[in-house]
Amino acid sequence: ERYRGESPPPRAAGAPPPRHAVHGQPYFFGHLGFFEPNDDAPTATGGGLGGYDTGGSFDIGIGSRVSPVLAIEGALGSFSAERGPDEVTVVPLTFGVRLIVPHPVIEPYIGAGLGMYFADLQEPGIDDSDATVGGYAAIGLDAWLNPRIALNFEGKYHFVKPEFNGIDVDVSGWTLGMGVRLSF
Repeated sequence: ERYRGESPPPRAAGAPPPRHAVHGQPYFFGHLGFFEPNDDAPTATGGGLGGYDTGGSFDIGIGSRVSPVLAIEGALGSFSAERGPDEVTVVPLTFGVRLIVPHPVIEPYIGAGLGMYFADLQEPGIDDSDATVGGYAAIGLDAWLNPRIALNFEGKYHFVKPEFNGIDVDVSGWTLGMGVRLSF
């Protein structure tokens, strides 16, 4: 017999969290990617960014794992798009949370947040800037290369509707980015 009168070792209660999921561990992140504006048709009284081409985006931020499944983070970024000579640029300054499925290598997550969105629109009859409150919803994946560095893939939909020259313009859209997450 395998244990010769001894009791078998106790079963593990569960694997410990991965080393990158340490409570209170701060991290830095950055993404480069694309901005896909909404396709709502523009109107004389508002509307969206229909007809705008895909543009660029980036963001940088800092966060902390407050538990193995929850992180809080703040970010500063920018996304923009053009339609011929027309141009929209948005700079979000946001605070949010991420709910994480802990795993030693691949960690999917969802997130949401709020913040100030500083927008600038240049179109015929509109050359204006506005600051307004907006929000986002995110879905992503961290692929940990080691306990301190992960490749990150993230899609984030920004909800923001600033007012330019008295006209509400929906400048919402998807940012799709790839970047890194560095724990320290």
